[in-house]
Amino acid sequence: MEDYLKAVYVLQRERGPPVRTSDLAEYLGVTPPTVTSMLEKLAERGLVHREKYKGVELTEEGETVALEVLRHHRLLESYLAEHLDYGWNEVHDEADALEHHISEEFERRVATALGEPSVDPHGDPIPTEDLAPLEEDDTESLADVGEGEAVVVARVSDRDDEHLRYLAARGIEPGARLAVESVAPIDMLTVRVDGEAVHLPTSIAATIRVRSETEATA
Repeated sequence: MEDYLKAVYVLQRERGPPVRTSDLAEYLGVTPPTVTSMLEKLAERGLVHREKYKGVELTEEGETVALEVLRHHRLLESYLAEHLDYGWNEVHDEADALEHHISEEFERRVATALGEPSVDPHGDPIPTEDLAPLEEDDTESLADVGEGEAVVVARVSDRDDEHLRYLAARGIEPGARLAVESVAPIDMLTVRVDGEAVHLPTSIAATIRVRSETEATA
């Protein structure tokens, strides 16, 4: 149930509510009937509002649970990367396995050991201890940036470890400055990172969220 609530929260932030069954199925890697069955249970428990044929939206209680799971997940990712030498492409699956099983005391100790970080290794915001709603996303996809624009990487999706390895090898990570050199009509764009040209398929560029260089330094 926590995995579904976390997924609904993430998709609501990315695409807005309601979240469709098909989108949840794709995100979680399960079948639509499996999603429908779980959403019925979540609705019965008052964790989501469900409108048939349209999708679901988290209730206030459902959002609180989702934020707590996200806090666990992103703190664990940060701890694994900072203290146990995991690569940023390795931490997602480990955190997924652990996030449901840690106590609140363990969570507090991890946060303290890390210095109360505000973002995880991929740049995703870590919910605060009081589980306040996250601020609205003010980033855009790198795939939507035009030629000649200069941007700063805000965060990168953690869901594909091959993409993360590819990007890390080319210095594309949170805080990196990119200049979009060209956008090809064949689903490819070229950016410059520290003066080096990097060719990115649009499918990978779409997983990178950026801010304009002016906004990032304001």
